[in-house]
Amino acid sequence: MDGNVVLIKSKKFAVRIVNLYKYLRYEKNEYVLSKQLLRSGTSIGANIAESTCAVSDKDFLSKIYIAFKECAETQYWLDLLFETDYMTEQEYQSISSDCIELKKLLSSITKTMKEKDN
Repeated sequence: MDGNVVLIKSKKFAVRIVNLYKYLRYEKNEYVLSKQLLRSGTSIGANIAESTCAVSDKDFLSKIYIAFKECAETQYWLDLLFETDYMTEQEYQSISSDCIELKKLLSSITKTMKEKDN
């Protein structure tokens, strides 16, 4: 994991998601949305980790694109949790900005790989 910025950031993000899930579950008694958030938010890093063992550029791009889509889903759940008052604006802004940063990194990687193929 040394030097792989997107992998490092996605793991740190996953840790934040797990902690947010615990907070939502045990402090806010929210069980459904938080479980969806946990699944999508931790899947980002899992797919990035899997991409490091890709057997081809196509396989790598597929895993990165899945991670990108999971980022979009995670942002949706964060928005919904914020808009339904399970998160304060400060809590939301903090984790949402990390999600947006990851999505931009993954978008950049997919664009670079697609240009490389052309």
